[in-house]
Amino acid sequence: MMHVHRNELAILGAGLVGAAALAFLPLVTGGFWLTLSVNIMLYAALCTAWTLFSGPTHLVSLASAAFFGVGTYSVAILIDVLPFPALLLVAAVSGSLLAILVGLATLRLSGAYFVIFTLGLAELIGQLVTWVQTNFGGKIGLYVFTDFSEAHLYWMLLGLTFVIFMSGWLINRSRLGFALRIIGNDETVARHIGVDTALSRIVLFAVSGAFIAVAGAIMAPRYAYITPQAAFNPMVSFTVVIMALLGGTRRLWGPLVGVIPFTLVMDFISGRFPNHTPIVVGIAFLAIVYLLPDGVTGRLEAMFRRSIGQRDMPALPDPTPSGENP
Repeated sequence: MMHVHRNELAILGAGLVGAAALAFLPLVTGGFWLTLSVNIMLYAALCTAWTLFSGPTHLVSLASAAFFGVGTYSVAILIDVLPFPALLLVAAVSGSLLAILVGLATLRLSGAYFVIFTLGLAELIGQLVTWVQTNFGGKIGLYVFTDFSEAHLYWMLLGLTFVIFMSGWLINRSRLGFALRIIGNDETVARHIGVDTALSRIVLFAVSGAFIAVAGAIMAPRYAYITPQAAFNPMVSFTVVIMALLGGTRRLWGPLVGVIPFTLVMDFISGRFPNHTPIVVGIAFLAIVYLLPDGVTGRLEAMFRRSIGQRDMPALPDPTPSGENP
């Protein structure tokens, strides 16, 4: 049976209150700030879904753009056939199936090999979609027309982010979460105690891929005209990794610490120096890896532990006899 501590209930309660408060945001603001809030909520969902897999396994996945693009194209292809809620389900299934296929081929790999493969995945799928549309559709790109406003997109992304958090909370307290923590600490030990490392990774990779694909499906109406270059943009993968690493992946909520400031910075940079955005992303990635390897939350936790240790440390006796000067 799953045991829930009081502090965990307090965190869940605070999360519910926070989500309810955020739901009122579109009612009190609009225009630029609402658009910026949609971007923040989008990356909150993407980074949290990414951390579901990469956090416990310590495998850096650059496949977010591939899952995002698959979800976007699921809506673009079937928008005239199915209602939008059904399209979200199609996107989730498509993202999970892609993650399973990729997982079966690559999750036995580790380190740089896995990173390189996932890096090329979005480009590979984007080129395939371009080839199919050019040779069989006569044009590149598809129209997506809906009645959704920025407020609708914000509410859907907020709901998705909440579902991702709840899923992560449940997974962390399940046998799958326990197995993944062992794999992340020492994969050899995990194998020796009978953990199916490949299956555990594939299952969680599929869950993460499904959520990212749903985020792509939700954002499809914003693009209106979807092209492979926009849907499978590799910058999505890099931005997600940078935000997650900046916030820290030790906790599921850690990436949120990196999402808000980095989104604000990127909005400023892209608006004033659009041609230099990739350079800024590259510099940010290097700086985070070298200066904040555990992210902001990891650094704060380390400082807190040191302060607690110093406060609890007993005072050393004075080696100088009483009344004598050193």
